[in-house]
Amino acid sequence: MEQKGAEAKEAGARTYVTAIADRDEEISQWYTDVVLKAQLADYSPVRGCMIIRPYGYALWEQIQGELDRRFKATGVTNAYFPLFIPESMFMKEAEHVEGFAPEVAWVTHAGNEKLAERLVVRPTSEVIIGATYTKWIQSYRDLPVLINQWCNVVRWERRTLPFLRTTEFLWQEGHTAHRDEADARERTLLMLEVYRSFLEDHLAIPVVTGRKSNREKFAGAVDTYTTEALMGDGRALQTATSHYLGDGFAKVLDIQFLDQDGVHKHVHQTSWGLSTRVIGALIMVHGDERGLVLPPRVAPFQVIIVPIAPEPRRDEVFQAARDLAGQLADKGIRVHVDDRPEHTPGWKFNEWELRGVPLRLEIGPRDLDAGTVVLVRRDTGQKETVNMAEAVDSMPDRLDQLQAAIYAKAKAFLEEHTHFVTRRDQLAELVRARAGMILAPWCGADQCELAVKEETGATIRCIPDKGSEPEAGDRCVQCGQAARHRVYFARAY
Repeated sequence: MEQKGAEAKEAGARTYVTAIADRDEEISQWYTDVVLKAQLADYSPVRGCMIIRPYGYALWEQIQGELDRRFKATGVTNAYFPLFIPESMFMKEAEHVEGFAPEVAWVTHAGNEKLAERLVVRPTSEVIIGATYTKWIQSYRDLPVLINQWCNVVRWERRTLPFLRTTEFLWQEGHTAHRDEADARERTLLMLEVYRSFLEDHLAIPVVTGRKSNREKFAGAVDTYTTEALMGDGRALQTATSHYLGDGFAKVLDIQFLDQDGVHKHVHQTSWGLSTRVIGALIMVHGDERGLVLPPRVAPFQVIIVPIAPEPRRDEVFQAARDLAGQLADKGIRVHVDDRPEHTPGWKFNEWELRGVPLRLEIGPRDLDAGTVVLVRRDTGQKETVNMAEAVDSMPDRLDQLQAAIYAKAKAFLEEHTHFVTRRDQLAELVRARAGMILAPWCGADQCELAVKEETGATIRCIPDKGSEPEAGDRCVQCGQAARHRVYFARAY
């Protein structure tokens, strides 16, 4: 009888898991299934847009809260600027406009009346914020200006995928103004480091950092720096960027200040951003055949408690579960008790595994009598029966250990899927195999970069901070001329 019961339970678990596609065989469908069935997002009536469901938004709130804290620790303050930008203002910066033109959405009518001037629905806010700085900045004493805004933007994408690439998305965009180039460049690299440490320490996503090539940099920037992560399918994803804008926008918009030497000068600016696409990165980097695997530091619920009780002792077990949750909450743990009577414990186990909760606690009458709980790790599935008091006391350390283990696994994947090549045929073969990050010598010429992209679909993800210097004898992987850099190529989202 017990064997039949175990077989039925296993069959039921398989049924729940088949609600999502096989990750190894159909990773694109698996990704979509996880987004929908883990209740992160849903489709909207507007093509390319998504509805972020409460669980997905709770995840974004965890990201937003921690990142906002880190920004403010560097002196940044928050503000808000309008969604709409007048066409005449947007058109002032030619390179910026050209870069965004294919993605821009326009407002042409208000009610039944045609607008005298079209309005851009912001794809980014450099221009309108810069125009505002012309009023706020008059003297060197007004600098630096360190502002961030949390908002939505619209970029009319042809091909979309929830979180990873959508027509409308949520993000933060920082915009700073400085007295000189040195101060602005220092801020640019500081924010890059803020992103790197946040992604690795908080989201457990290992990244490669470096500078974008001229072809790949942000429209209107002097230099763009990036954090690049590797997804489970071997594609790269740009997770955050930090741009040194120089004084180009300042000259176009006339953002001047009277310096200490009595001379009027243009400010030097930066901008930097991270969006809801990092939720897509979390799914793709950490997810497995059962769904999400969330690092504890970002999980909306770090611990889920599932009480298992027959009717005669249900109230007693449920109350014990609530008491346990209260003790964990007192330690700062985000915990939830799933006491829904309409679902079986097995159904709940599978649902919370799909939704990626890091640790599950199971408590039944026997556990209650023994003063124990069953603890189950989401990342490994490992089960352990522990004393209830010990489970509470050790929970912060357990979550830290789980966080470290999730990062270590992702770091190992990145290292295993990073390759060095010297020949074009090697590069093309690895790209076709979706082998991951490919380090290769490059001469620095735009035409060679473009030729690789046209042949393989791979782009230069970055000129890395470390390891970009060519060695003696390095030849460009495309043209065979002397290399100026070693760069990372990959196909990307």
